[in-house]
Amino acid sequence: MKIIASYSNKGGVGKTASAVNIAYCLAQQGHRVLLCDLDPQGASGFYFRVKPSKKLKGDRFFTDVTRFTDAIRGSDFDDLDILPANMTFRDFDVFLARMKNSQSRLKKALKSVKGDYDYIVLDCPPNISTLSENVFRSADAVVVPVIPTTLSERTFEQLGEFFKEHGLARKKILGFFSMAQATKKLHGETIKRMRKTHARRMLDVVVPFSTDVEKMGVHRTPVGVFAGTHDAARAYDRLAVEVIKRI
Repeated sequence: MKIIASYSNKGGVGKTASAVNIAYCLAQQGHRVLLCDLDPQGASGFYFRVKPSKKLKGDRFFTDVTRFTDAIRGSDFDDLDILPANMTFRDFDVFLARMKNSQSRLKKALKSVKGDYDYIVLDCPPNISTLSENVFRSADAVVVPVIPTTLSERTFEQLGEFFKEHGLARKKILGFFSMAQATKKLHGETIKRMRKTHARRMLDVVVPFSTDVEKMGVHRTPVGVFAGTHDAARAYDRLAVEVIKRI
């Protein structure tokens, strides 16, 4: 079982869309996939029309295997299950701070379903916290959507520095360009610069700015379901393939 985290320490970059579409693409390839939503906003569950368990509250996510597995929901797609978030997930850092071996609690929780899935995709909240450290240590790949702008470039570099300072393997970081617009000169310049500066950590994938991604909230499905031949859907297909190759 491999763990893929869709993460960014900057909000509004397409993190949840990436998690949802990567999970969908992997399932379409015949892999058994669990999409685990760690963001209390619960957007991943919303996209798949599933409601969170009312019993998976407090620290039970990390300590109660039965309630963890019972909270998993099936989706409308073969080989793809969802563990939707609820608002109590906002207190994960509080619960983790009280636990022994707090930096490895997430990995231990996910191991409870190791035999059931080939891949677990994590939709992560946009911050650096104790939960984030758990994600970084658990994941085989930390997939980072980067809008090709100065601020997104800066936060990507900050993430790399955080990994270095905390002894984490920076090879796990796999960036890709998200919401890119070919007509914007700044986007083109940023893409060129970052591919040179961060060559080892940037995937050769560009997800274009597209209304199809925005329409996911209307259709409540991955892009590939209602716009499978369009550029954004094809880009997410390539992204899933590239991530698998790296891990």
